[in-house]
Amino acid sequence: MLKRYLRALTSGDDSLAEWAAAGIGLLPEEQHPAAVSALQALLEDPAEDRRWWALRALSEIQADNVPPLLITALQDPSPEVRQCAALALRMQRAVQALPALLEALQDPDPLTALLAAEALAALGEPAVAPLLELVTHSPQAVRLLAIRALAEIRDPQTIPALFAALDDESMLIEYWANEGLERLGVGMAFFKP
Repeated sequence: MLKRYLRALTSGDDSLAEWAAAGIGLLPEEQHPAAVSALQALLEDPAEDRRWWALRALSEIQADNVPPLLITALQDPSPEVRQCAALALRMQRAVQALPALLEALQDPDPLTALLAAEALAALGEPAVAPLLELVTHSPQAVRLLAIRALAEIRDPQTIPALFAALDDESMLIEYWANEGLERLGVGMAFFKP
């Protein structure tokens, strides 16, 4: 069945490839090593589309050797492949990807950077301390992504940074700081009318 899925994955037909990616994720665990090996080989393919679909399929496999492949793909020359890698890391929630995802917040492709922020938010508490550091020591675009991720994490230790960000010159940073405080249930409760 794996060979059939791999043929469909590289067929050039997106609906067939999506079926194959989902099917690879449903393979019995004993077939995961062969699937990961075949998909890893596709990550070296010169065709961007094949690398993209290999990552999409890898996102469905929960195995220790998958996150390193996704992390490496964050350096792919293609923005679309990097986007897929960041999205796959969000699905995998691999703490080992934390440094690479933090670096990807500075990706020249804005969608890749946003997807990296969402993957960091999915990691939850392990991402809080490094994101708090970025909020105070980064360019505005990275600070915005960090505040947004912190707002989604909803960790009480972020409250002081979120309050401080309410005074930021960026309306978007202010918005996400307020959103984070609202999600934590503290919002405007600390302000007297």
